[in-house]
Amino acid sequence: MLMVMTLVVPGSAQLVAGNRRVGRIATRTWATLLVASMVGLVVATLHHQYVFWFVSDTTALGVLRTGLMLVAIGWAFLFLDAWRIGQPLSLSLGHRRAVVGLNGILCFSVAGTLLFGAHLVGVQRTFILTMFSGDTVHSANDGRFNVLLVGGDSGAGRWGLRTDSMTVASIDASTGKTVLIGLPRNMTNFPFARGSVMRKAWPHGFNCGYPDCELNGVNTWVGDHQGLFKGVKDPGMVATTSAIEGITGLRINYWAFVNLAGFRGLVDAVGGVTLNVRQPIPVGGLGADVTGYIKPGVRKLNGFDTLWFARSRDSSDDYSRMARQKCVMNAMLHQISPQTVLTNFEKIAKASSQMISTDIPASEVDTFMALALKAKGQPVATLSLVPPLINTGDPDIALIKRKVRQAIDRSEHPSAPGAHHHRAKMPAGVTGGSIGSLKSGYAANQSNNLGAVC
Repeated sequence: MLMVMTLVVPGSAQLVAGNRRVGRIATRTWATLLVASMVGLVVATLHHQYVFWFVSDTTALGVLRTGLMLVAIGWAFLFLDAWRIGQPLSLSLGHRRAVVGLNGILCFSVAGTLLFGAHLVGVQRTFILTMFSGDTVHSANDGRFNVLLVGGDSGAGRWGLRTDSMTVASIDASTGKTVLIGLPRNMTNFPFARGSVMRKAWPHGFNCGYPDCELNGVNTWVGDHQGLFKGVKDPGMVATTSAIEGITGLRINYWAFVNLAGFRGLVDAVGGVTLNVRQPIPVGGLGADVTGYIKPGVRKLNGFDTLWFARSRDSSDDYSRMARQKCVMNAMLHQISPQTVLTNFEKIAKASSQMISTDIPASEVDTFMALALKAKGQPVATLSLVPPLINTGDPDIALIKRKVRQAIDRSEHPSAPGAHHHRAKMPAGVTGGSIGSLKSGYAANQSNNLGAVC
């Protein structure tokens, strides 16, 4: 009975049959923690922003982790003390063994659960500290956050040097409505943002000749000219950002570099992603053997197949691949639920730490968590600066900036007069696994509702 009392109300056994001072301290502490937890749950239910702040604030997480460990130790001590004051030596040998076993189960179950909780809190705190190391907070520009998402390969000495995929996620700061603006890696003859180091080095645009001066070559060029970026923490990303700003006319708030190999681990951590595979997608190719195919159909793909769905270029082109990548982004945004994150938290945190490098400060994580939750319930629009809309070898920058502005306006005011006037017709046919062709354009590259064309 004393041990059951300790399980339900820690310290109650001591109040009844032991050291009452210890009992009063324990029961009051328990009551305080219980009330605080209930208040926290009510506030979290009414104000989700409180939860986002709590799980991203490293100080709060540190206090919670320490508190859980102290409660685990204190509760275990109370169980042992309850066993002691129950006079186990007065029991028969069989009863004594049963009581010892029961006490051990209760003690280790309660303490183990609390210590595991402390471990998860520690994982979250380490995740925040490791990933979100930026030190500059940027406010929204014209009511929007513009985040540059760069995907590429990592490896010894070349983290961030091979930018295979570049997308600007332009997010409404109030509603979370998102426009994905894709930029082809082979774009040339583009300007850099005014006042940037790259603008001074290339006042007439990045035009040294194919293939050295394509958009994905900016990082490589910076690596050979480090002297221009003394004191800059991430010169490659700073230079790439200035290129994106010069092309789109958008001011980039933050960037995130996604290691595509680590992306495979993230997909596996969330249990896979359901995608509509419209044609057999080759695994391998382009200088290597094709080792297999991802079969057509609406299927849940694991990390390996999802990565190849997004990256495969055999029997297709860069622009088809960009369309498929947009479909993967859309699927992950809408399919990964808070429940999935909670049940696979440690795997997701580990995979994300290996996958992403970003300049978003830890203090802004709660803001983007809230925006992501809002974005889940809304269609994602997309605009890709690729043929036939844009000539990537000689891009019309004025046209690009106008199209970017129009895409954002349609996202912000979908019911305004003329909002659907520029919506592209659904291209016929399927090429490279994406609806459309190089000539007609790929539907997922130009859409007001990405989910409807994927």
